[in-house]
Amino acid sequence: MNFLVLPSALISGSVTVPGDKSISHRALMLGSVAVGKTSISGFLAGEDCLATMRALRQMGVNIEQTGETILHVDGVGLQGLQGPQDSLNLGNSGTAMRLFAGLLSGQSFGTTLIGDQSLSSRPMQRVIEPLSAMGAKIGSVDGKPPLKLGGGAPLTAISYKLPVASAQVKSAILLAGLYASGETFITEPATTRDHTERMLRSMGVNLVSDNGRIRMPGQQGLVAKDIEVPGDLSSAAFLIVAALIGPDCDLLIQNVGVNPTRSGIIQILRQMGASIELENTRMFGDEPVADLRIRSSRLNGIEVDPALVSLAIDEFPVLFIAAAAARGVTRFSGIEELRVKESDRIDAMAQGLRTLGITVDETRDEAEVHGGHLSAGTIESQGDHRIAMSFAIAATIAQGAIHIKDVAAVDTSFPGFTACIGGLGVNITQTSAATP
Repeated sequence: MNFLVLPSALISGSVTVPGDKSISHRALMLGSVAVGKTSISGFLAGEDCLATMRALRQMGVNIEQTGETILHVDGVGLQGLQGPQDSLNLGNSGTAMRLFAGLLSGQSFGTTLIGDQSLSSRPMQRVIEPLSAMGAKIGSVDGKPPLKLGGGAPLTAISYKLPVASAQVKSAILLAGLYASGETFITEPATTRDHTERMLRSMGVNLVSDNGRIRMPGQQGLVAKDIEVPGDLSSAAFLIVAALIGPDCDLLIQNVGVNPTRSGIIQILRQMGASIELENTRMFGDEPVADLRIRSSRLNGIEVDPALVSLAIDEFPVLFIAAAAARGVTRFSGIEELRVKESDRIDAMAQGLRTLGITVDETRDEAEVHGGHLSAGTIESQGDHRIAMSFAIAATIAQGAIHIKDVAAVDTSFPGFTACIGGLGVNITQTSAATP
């Protein structure tokens, strides 16, 4: 499937975005090993989270879906999961793969985690190493999926300093730590999203987090609770940038999660001159939420503080688009992690922007984007949902039509993306035939 997007002016108004993917994954997993029934509202019914739900059902968890975004999970407790008859296919979801590696390391049964071609090429050694140090038995193919987890291995807590800032690795260690004897200590080199810590605490786990250091005693049970999932800031990012770079737009995005460990994109765009206001700030359980008011703004190139990278790691593709629309040069550094996402996102964005007439200079962990005028062209998305959506936003201010190839993965994180931006005035169509 492809996108064809024509230059379009966004209309003003209000909109919502699908539920937070990170929180939806964690709500399913933690609700499944809690005691009692967890009700989840605002669940992201995208392919990644649905893969997590299917895997948990394969392990005997009763999950009732009473609406597209409403689930009821009958928790089985820490020891209640059952060995699946087949491998657990996690599709394109790196989050599911890494978090399940932690959760399933302490089970009495063996499991094999598999994924699609893209996921099968992604590095897993960063979770294999600490989990193996805890006593987990994990086999892989040169540190890549499939992951074969041997059952019955007693786990021992470790003190671990993350070599790279990664919420997924941190979460995998914490989930394994629930089954370990002793206290798990984790030190982060930079702040990463803390949804796992917040949800564990809300379910009764004794966990202390302070200044980049986390401590959690093992073998603690979880108590079920109702979870309201806010709108995903990573999905809202595409609409934020679209409204900023378009003319005369005043857009309100309602019920968006604004967890401070995720808000790097807001800080970066404000430094570029963006008009972004947080209204009606409140809490959904332990997660801060706000309505975001976005007004068209003249953006300026800046040197992005590397300390903000881990707070906006998933939003960099669309930040490249903001930089292309800005006056001057925007420099991103410390972004090497982008090379091991669903695609090499630095390369994919650089190639795509060059196709559209924008100058991009790159090294292994840096990129400089020279603002300019975007021409028409055909973009290879590399099968990466965030690359596809980012260039759909770029097309709104291009000088002609932009064709974006291989966009089926958009449904992994933003189901209804075309309808959402189409409702805001973007001229976007889906095509199945090859485009020039």
